[in-house]
Amino acid sequence: MFDATRRFLLTGLAALALAGCAAKAPEGPNGEALQRLAVVTASGEHTFWVEIADEEPERQRGLMFRPPLEADRGMLFQWPGEAPREQSFWMRNTPSSLDILYIDPTGRIVSIASHATPFSEAPIPSNGPANGVLELRAGRADEIGAKPGDKVLHPYFKP
Repeated sequence: MFDATRRFLLTGLAALALAGCAAKAPEGPNGEALQRLAVVTASGEHTFWVEIADEEPERQRGLMFRPPLEADRGMLFQWPGEAPREQSFWMRNTPSSLDILYIDPTGRIVSIASHATPFSEAPIPSNGPANGVLELRAGRADEIGAKPGDKVLHPYFKP
């Protein structure tokens, strides 16, 4: 009897331990679950966890007043229901340099602005229609070999 009870308890503890190790999305600064996104380049698939900015107040605030992003983090700006158009970002009140990737509706990278200057109010154009923008820590696009034409995988983009 003791061995059966012990085996039952050990099995239960093992199941709880495995459940606790299940992949859970990390949380953003406001406790929201981050979403998985991948950038596919010639060097392979590179995973990031992104905050979603899909409403005007979130898009306006972006990464202003925030510390530098971790290497596997980013922010994905979305315009649901809107047609792709020329986009333009700036770095007002953004204290750390960023890479800004402009993305078309199918997930193809239109253009990349590398190492955008912190606090700059100079417009950074997409140089083509885009309906998604991915901001990453400065230098990450080069590190993963991202180039215009590469693919971004996320449910927002429709292949």
